[in-house]
Amino acid sequence: MPRKTNPAAEGSDSKIEQAPRRSTRLSTAQSVANDSTASNAKRTRDVDEADVGSAAGSKKAKSTDRSTKDAKGSEVTDDSAADSAISAIPPINIGDKLPSLILKNEQDEDVDVASLTTDRGVVLFLVPKADTPGCTNQACGFRDSYPDFTSAGFDVYCLSADKPVAQSKWKTKKHLPYALLSDPKRVLITALGAGEGGKTKRSHFVFLKGGQLADKKLPVKPVDSPKLAYEFVQTISKE
Repeated sequence: MPRKTNPAAEGSDSKIEQAPRRSTRLSTAQSVANDSTASNAKRTRDVDEADVGSAAGSKKAKSTDRSTKDAKGSEVTDDSAADSAISAIPPINIGDKLPSLILKNEQDEDVDVASLTTDRGVVLFLVPKADTPGCTNQACGFRDSYPDFTSAGFDVYCLSADKPVAQSKWKTKKHLPYALLSDPKRVLITALGAGEGGKTKRSHFVFLKGGQLADKKLPVKPVDSPKLAYEFVQTISKE
């Protein structure tokens, strides 16, 4: 007898045969999409890591910047280091020599103070501030006795922390015959013991020919300074 066909089986085969097959192009597209997503994720991680590295570098730079400040928060520069070195001139006491130091005179010219005593003695008087009553009194006293000092073999110089332009105006106004030396950082003033608290103590110092400090008056009254300095110079001249 002819063999009967099972309708259920036939239907099942038919359904299997008619089931849609997955497109190769769909699979390829999905793969590409997955690769793109992974690539984007990697780029995002790379950017994040770069940002973190940049931030760390920035913090490190800021830390380095902070390290260039001293304990008080002031910037430490090469200039401030140089200033400290200049300010390290040792104190000048009786018997010590005038050190080599470049200052400006009232004409804004460089003057090596050590060279001032090469051929003659020097009377160096210090004033707190140019063109003020007490300082003018002291300066005019040295002006009036200037010929007496030069005849005894001594030159006279005024030393202050004023700028050359202020000294020049004062010199012209009061007809001062001697040079004025500007020491704005009070380097020499401090070495002489006349600089304290950012101020200059009224005083005078007598240096012999060759630069040795022989006499000092610190502090001294404006009217007494020229007289006492000349009295000491006279005692040296008689020896």
